[in-house]
Amino acid sequence: MRNIAVILAGGVGNRMGYATPKQFYKVAGKTVIEHTVDAFEKNRHIDEIAIVMNPSCIGQMEDILLRNTWKKVKRLLKGGSERYMSSLSAIAAYENGEEVNLLFHDAVRPLVSQRIIDDVAEALEHYRAIDVAVPATDTIISVDDMGEYITDIPKRSMLRRGQTPQAFRLSVIREAYKKALADEHFVSTDDCGTVIKYLPEVPIYVVNGEESNMKLTYKEDTYLMDKLFQLRGTSVHDGVDLSMMKDRVLVVFGGNSGIGEELVRMAREQGAKVYSFSRSTTGTDISDRKAVEQALASVMADGNSRVDYVVCSAAILSKEPLMSMSEAAIDTIIDTNYKGMVNVSIAAHDYLARSAGQLLLYTSSSYTRGRALYSLYSSTKAAVVNFAQAVAQEWDHDGIRVNVINPERTKTPMRVKNFGVEPDHTLLKADEVALASMRTLLSDFTGQVIDVKIQH
Repeated sequence: MRNIAVILAGGVGNRMGYATPKQFYKVAGKTVIEHTVDAFEKNRHIDEIAIVMNPSCIGQMEDILLRNTWKKVKRLLKGGSERYMSSLSAIAAYENGEEVNLLFHDAVRPLVSQRIIDDVAEALEHYRAIDVAVPATDTIISVDDMGEYITDIPKRSMLRRGQTPQAFRLSVIREAYKKALADEHFVSTDDCGTVIKYLPEVPIYVVNGEESNMKLTYKEDTYLMDKLFQLRGTSVHDGVDLSMMKDRVLVVFGGNSGIGEELVRMAREQGAKVYSFSRSTTGTDISDRKAVEQALASVMADGNSRVDYVVCSAAILSKEPLMSMSEAAIDTIIDTNYKGMVNVSIAAHDYLARSAGQLLLYTSSSYTRGRALYSLYSSTKAAVVNFAQAVAQEWDHDGIRVNVINPERTKTPMRVKNFGVEPDHTLLKADEVALASMRTLLSDFTGQVIDVKIQH
């Protein structure tokens, strides 16, 4: 049965206090609704997307559709003044066709995870109505009509806070609203509330939500949402066909050791044309932009018509207190970890624009919080994430994808030099990170932080 994601974007954002509806507010480089549609566009269970929009915003949404490359968005529908009217608009759009599943999702919940969407879609194979919810962490009280006195304190273990998507067989939600609209006392809550009241014989299965699947409601939410997007990681699945690397042209700066060396080896095994540059092997210092430009020019001079991927894995880690570091050591770390990344990116832009290729950078788990004894490393790795997310947006119209690999502790010569011998089971292997890197290069997303974690 086909799964249709219905993005409910009929709100006008009064509580935000902005002149434009909150679904058009920008967070992490894109409008909120773009992030939301992206989540369903890339989910393997979703066959089609319908967006239900406030009529006054249809033109603005059409402009957004034109500048994106979504393939699953098939309908842009007019919503009503109440939330349930927007649900009814989607129901009416599909009711004369085949039986389908409708997944109703708030446009202003852009952080919905692939895991939630997967679980909802899989639950629809067994149930006809689904809700998403998280446990209530605060004590919930019931009050009297005036809101002045407590009348009851329900048992917290039985309480959940509802989220979206809420999903239903089309026939179920259509029948529930048919009965609801025939009731002169009908008061809308949400779609699950309508089903539970008017079709009590239909059980509503609950899928576990996530605290990060938050709804943008107040101005303060935008700051938290921005940070959550920055910290949010994704992963690459193991179904990527590595043989697609055959005949691709890959350039790796920092390919002399560790993760870069493993990526070079694995890509060559798949038939890619790989060029590795580093200070120790080719004399290429990425802190010198001319050296980077010359390296890329030499790839084209070798008879190649394009460069498909540019990877910058070069970095320096020096584990020592800031005040004990020499000025030369400080300059070297900043010049390599930050300026070098910028140099590689700028030099690679025109090549990747011609090939619609990808730039791949590397951060560290230390980017989320500065850590004593490697303040410069932590701060430059935080800069990598911000930089990549920014240029991913800037270069999207050029067809260039920009992503960041975020591995947990990895056994590399650089780590051994700074931390000594550590138990192997506590570290990732360099080839595991290289494999995730190659899968990322062969994927079509951009602006993502790809987490690579130890599998316990």
